[in-house]
Amino acid sequence: MNNTTQKVIEQTVTKVPAVTLGFWVVKVAATTLGETGGDWVTMSLKLGYLVGAAIFAAIFITLVYGQIKAVCFHPFLYWPTIVATTTLGTTMADFFDRSVGVGYPGGASIISALLLTSLFLWYRVEGTVSIRSITTRRAEWFYWCTILFSQTLGTALGDWIAGSDRGGLGLGYEYSALIFGAALLVVAGIYFWTSISRTILFWVAFVLTRPLGATVGDFLDKPISQGGLHLNRLYASLVLLAFMATCILLIPQRPANTGRGD
Repeated sequence: MNNTTQKVIEQTVTKVPAVTLGFWVVKVAATTLGETGGDWVTMSLKLGYLVGAAIFAAIFITLVYGQIKAVCFHPFLYWPTIVATTTLGTTMADFFDRSVGVGYPGGASIISALLLTSLFLWYRVEGTVSIRSITTRRAEWFYWCTILFSQTLGTALGDWIAGSDRGGLGLGYEYSALIFGAALLVVAGIYFWTSISRTILFWVAFVLTRPLGATVGDFLDKPISQGGLHLNRLYASLVLLAFMATCILLIPQRPANTGRGD
């Protein structure tokens, strides 16, 4: 079997997308949708954070199971699973911050510990946390657990920076979005102009896109008195869903190359 044939075979079992500019565009849209969608279920429908988390957890587990059972990369399976992690992450972060009562700093600390533990266990078992190494079911489970914790942490960070209650810094949604957007530009600059590990930069960027989406989502649907536009959460979610679907259709989607990465 020649190298070209081997590469093609390996790519057929790689079920995560290549990290391109298009990937990040869809990712930010998905995180924003996760914020407005999560708020619609827990706040607009008045189901509460615990019930909302249970609903989204069931959706998340179902979609991850389908993702793992799939034999190749499917954009319209992968990205709904990402949205499920953002909606579940939103309700989990809100549950820690508000229902448990640990506040934004406490919630961010707890979730940071969970994320670092997930990455540590993944690295300890697999020897790498690169997305290019996700070619086994075990690695996929590590990947999706880590994705979930990273999305949850992103929500907690966004609330901490933007919120003025529960220990928040009170910078507001607009300034918070600018801060996280600037941080992502710094990460992009480090990516292009240094040789720092691409795997580390990926996970840093993945976490940062979540609070960017969270603050944009909060800006869209929170009351005007809290610095938002007070748009209908359901309508905002449907518009974001349509935008995301359009991006998936128009932006080329391909599976990531396999390998250990750096």
